[in-house]
Amino acid sequence: MQNSVAGRPADGESLSPRVRIGYSLGSLVTGAFGTVPGLLLLPYLTDTLGVSAGLAGLLVLAPKAWDVVANPLVGRVSDRTHTRWGARRPYLLGAGLTLAVLFAALFAAPFGPVPAGGNPFWAVGYVAVAFLLAATAFAFFQVPYVSMPAEMTDSAGERTRLMTWRVGLLATAILVSGAVAPQVVEAAGGGVSGHRAMGLFVATFMIIGTLCAFYGTARAPLGAVQASEPSLRAQLRVVAANRPFRVLVVCFVVQATGVACMLAGVQYFADHVLHDHDAMPLLFVAVVSPALIVTPLWRRIGERLGKLRGYVLASATLTAATLALVVAPAVPHFIVYAFIATIGFGYAGQQLFGLALLPDCIAEDTARTGRRQAGVFTGVWTAGETLGLALGPGIFGQVLELFDYVPSTTGASAQQTGTAEFGVLLGFTVVPALIVGLALLFLRGYPASAPQALPEPAAP
Repeated sequence: MQNSVAGRPADGESLSPRVRIGYSLGSLVTGAFGTVPGLLLLPYLTDTLGVSAGLAGLLVLAPKAWDVVANPLVGRVSDRTHTRWGARRPYLLGAGLTLAVLFAALFAAPFGPVPAGGNPFWAVGYVAVAFLLAATAFAFFQVPYVSMPAEMTDSAGERTRLMTWRVGLLATAILVSGAVAPQVVEAAGGGVSGHRAMGLFVATFMIIGTLCAFYGTARAPLGAVQASEPSLRAQLRVVAANRPFRVLVVCFVVQATGVACMLAGVQYFADHVLHDHDAMPLLFVAVVSPALIVTPLWRRIGERLGKLRGYVLASATLTAATLALVVAPAVPHFIVYAFIATIGFGYAGQQLFGLALLPDCIAEDTARTGRRQAGVFTGVWTAGETLGLALGPGIFGQVLELFDYVPSTTGASAQQTGTAEFGVLLGFTVVPALIVGLALLFLRGYPASAPQALPEPAAP
């Protein structure tokens, strides 16, 4: 059965506003799952369930690391899917709804906190299994979702416009889920009960995004999806032959790791550097909200400089602002928030240009090989991004362990030594800055002849 539900628009033609908005609303799912576990799961484990920081960091890392294997396989499966809804959309619906249920279960804590001196097996084991299943469901949503733009249109400029919508709504989803979720925890009494309420809130958020993406793309021109390579090894050979994609995916994974390391430390930074527990939502808003305003600005920068130079500029801004934040204990809080907002400015551009270059790399491969295998590339891409989002909290957890961070079962952080507080500062500033800065070295390997077409003027 044909996997296309509508013809592809010719080069230069525009997608309808309904398709752009409907597709982009899937970011409610990707934004919530990419943000809330990275923001709250590590402190939930250390300061509510009483799990040691080192073990908690590994627990956050291991289930998502599974997606490094799962995501390419999901890409292969979705490439080979034939339904009357197309190749990708059935996964948006099924995996999105499943993910919502599993996310609520992740924070249910049926075994309660770890008793003082007790065995953490049941509490840790439950979170590990729930997170593993949720990460698998997310793979079945994210890979088909990210594959769709390269199949909707042949126009590089139209893909950039679509990514502008997506990044803007992604920033909104991250802002709402990341800023409101901690407030839900506190409003519901904190501790285990507060996290249970938060899990239900975010699950509802995901259901809304799932339904909007599924029904909003009902008339999207998804194009004909060709069968992918027959094995994972063959898929990796396809990816290895595309040098621009290799450079781009390594860069994006490294940056995802650094950003996730910082994200995991927001609550710890508020508690032990600013010494203001209630500052966490404001810190989060300061880093995310600029994307709502500056994404169109970054797009205009891309029109003038090109996507690659825009990517370099955004990455340099992100790196410099993160490193400058190391002075936080010695400066007034308003300067800290100014640095955080600058980080958000760089992050918005880094996301936009990375996501805009991805479908260009896929389209170039299609033109070179004659085969449309978006699922292969996006499977590897999302596997790497997911690994980065898992590595970040894992690294931050190990930094806390190295500096003797003390866990708690009260729902509030325990009193920490000066050494532990210094570890929080390093884990939130210097460590992620060094990681993100590596991307600037990797970007030097992006071929000058690689696809990086200037975006076309925005449609009226």
